[in-house]
Amino acid sequence: MACLLEAPLRISVLSEVTATSRHYVDRLFHPDPQKVLQGVIDMKNAVIGNNKQKANLIVLGAVPRLLYLLQQGSSSSELRTEGAAVLGSELRTEGAVVLRTEGAVVLRTEGAVVLGSELRTEGAVVLRTEGAVVLRTEGAVVLGSELRTEGAVVLRTECAVVLGSLAMGTENNIKSLVDCHIIPALLQGLVCPDLIFIEACLRCLRTVFISPVTPVQLLYTDPTVIPHLMSLMSRSPRTQDYITQVFSHCCQSPEHQTVLFNHGAIQNIAPMLISPSYKVRMQALKCFSVLAYENTQVSMTLVNVLVDGDVLYQVFVRMMQRDRPIEMQLTAAKCLTYMCRAGAIRTDDRCIVLKTLPCLVRMCSKERLLEERVEGAETLAYLMEPDVELQRIASVTDHLVAMLADYFKYPSSVSAITDIKRLDHDLKHAHELRQAAFKLYASLGSNDEDIRKKITETENMMDRIVSGLSESSIKVRLAAVRCLHSLSRSVQQLRTSFHDHAVWKPLMKLLQNAPDEVLVMGSSTLCNLLLEFSPSKEPILESGVIELLCSLTQSDNPALRVNGIWALMNMAFQAEQKVKGEIVRALGTEQLFRLLSDPDTNVLMKTLGLLRNLLSTRPHIDQIMSSHGKQIMQAVTLILEGEHSIEVKEQTLCILANIADGNTAKELIMTNDDILQKIKYYMGHSNVKLQLAATFCISNLIWNEEDSEADAMTGCQERQDKLKELGFVDILHKLTQALDPNLCERAKTAMQHYLA
Repeated sequence: MACLLEAPLRISVLSEVTATSRHYVDRLFHPDPQKVLQGVIDMKNAVIGNNKQKANLIVLGAVPRLLYLLQQGSSSSELRTEGAAVLGSELRTEGAVVLRTEGAVVLRTEGAVVLGSELRTEGAVVLRTEGAVVLRTEGAVVLGSELRTEGAVVLRTECAVVLGSLAMGTENNIKSLVDCHIIPALLQGLVCPDLIFIEACLRCLRTVFISPVTPVQLLYTDPTVIPHLMSLMSRSPRTQDYITQVFSHCCQSPEHQTVLFNHGAIQNIAPMLISPSYKVRMQALKCFSVLAYENTQVSMTLVNVLVDGDVLYQVFVRMMQRDRPIEMQLTAAKCLTYMCRAGAIRTDDRCIVLKTLPCLVRMCSKERLLEERVEGAETLAYLMEPDVELQRIASVTDHLVAMLADYFKYPSSVSAITDIKRLDHDLKHAHELRQAAFKLYASLGSNDEDIRKKITETENMMDRIVSGLSESSIKVRLAAVRCLHSLSRSVQQLRTSFHDHAVWKPLMKLLQNAPDEVLVMGSSTLCNLLLEFSPSKEPILESGVIELLCSLTQSDNPALRVNGIWALMNMAFQAEQKVKGEIVRALGTEQLFRLLSDPDTNVLMKTLGLLRNLLSTRPHIDQIMSSHGKQIMQAVTLILEGEHSIEVKEQTLCILANIADGNTAKELIMTNDDILQKIKYYMGHSNVKLQLAATFCISNLIWNEEDSEADAMTGCQERQDKLKELGFVDILHKLTQALDPNLCERAKTAMQHYLA
């Protein structure tokens, strides 16, 4: 049955299916094996470099027939060769049949059966030796029941070559081959002992698997495949090359890394690093980089591997030397980067500081090709992302900050590129340079204020970020907002560069209908722009940001819920009552209390922070508690009773302290004996932070600042009497002797309020 392309064929495509193409397919069905072989060879020559011819042959059903021919001889069922066929253990030759039975060989010829140790017939000799029967015919040798025919292996090999050539066409070609189950057929072919055939199958498998349309999981379906590939690796440089390429492209998850690791990938690939073949060494390097990426187990193992007497990471260091090919330097640097990020090598190790980092900075120079500059910048960004010292070293290495500015000017009108094809390629991929530059700037400026200042003072930097936020490429937009987020951690930049360039406008536009990854980074940046000292806070508020942030708190993505509530918390800090009222209305009390029971601790902490900021200044406290006091007290009770961290309970007690500071709101605490008992419990807690927060709450309940002096004296005295009756004054007295100076001072202040 023909294997058809998924997309409907246009009439114009059908018209290309010429008589010549049909002729190639028809010859695959010829009864003469020699003519079939010649037909396959002719087909191979016809499809080389001709995508149209490849598509034609696929449409005409060449693939199923090629796969059928490829698999003949892979089992004992039937193998036909010139003038002979083997069926089970019976060999038929022209005019004779040889039957192998226990302890005897029987040759049937016309009208006779001959038993003996040797029989000569026309064109064949049967020799019977101890434990073996050898039949020599023209072009074939049979040992026991095995028939080895040069013609059959050649045919199968040529079929694999043609299939590999078809796979080098379009993605539709690959889809058709996969739909015809080419992968299981090729994997089955690997059990054949013939090395040339194995290499042809592996070459085709490599081509199929490196295509983005091939499901990589097909490699892992049969658990016997990976160990068999490992066993084939040492057969030849070609098997090493093809198998490591397959592993590199099909290792796309921690689960894949584990499978390859458990089947001895490191032990089998490590010797390839000293292979005389450059291609083999490179494929081994690439495979190690994929295996080590974000994988502590693999990286820790690699550190202790010896290759020809040297530890593996020293082999990588030698591969980064300036006299090695750029591809090798860069890939070795990636291996060491991934091992470092996985914790196998310290960030202050000489091989990182003096070798890997300088190598990656070299890759960013304008002398390098576009793809080398992109990969170098992105790898360097990843290497130093968590380490401020590496960021400082990189920022003063080879004028890196200024060097990256060239990424935005490429290719320039005076570019040295003379190769038109290369220029065309670079024009189409120039956005990748901008993306890489933004990523590296983000990493460089994530901690150090001086580096951030140096970045923002780089030629037209803020204008470039603003432009990047509206680029057509989603990856560039994401990298630009990541860079903006990194710089937004600077108070100085928020007050100067960010305000001067009104970056909040393109940022707000970016957040409309954006995918989650952009929303997460964009909303993180918005959190910083909404800080109290940011000049951008007021115009952002006027742009209607509250509705956007409230919608983020309802996201299924915990990071978006955190950022939405975090931004609202920043917005509520020292805000006017009008702004606080808008937040409460837009968020809704139901959603607010739903967030107070969120399973994500970060969401809970930021929600408590928002509530604490809303409940600041007495008029605001009294107004909010008069409307929502019952629900807030219920939420506080549940959190203090629940299994929460010290930080969560401390924040909750601080909210109670704010409520206790209200004029009328404090009565919600004084009339709630359950809450008072909980405060009493935390005053005697073993954790000083909780003791401090609970003591602060009691201090506010004792303190008197009501407007009406007469009411003040009455209300204050009643509270103090009740608190003394419940034993709070005795606890305060004990805490004045506390070892912690802050707790001791807080208790003394509360006692002074009480005695006053």
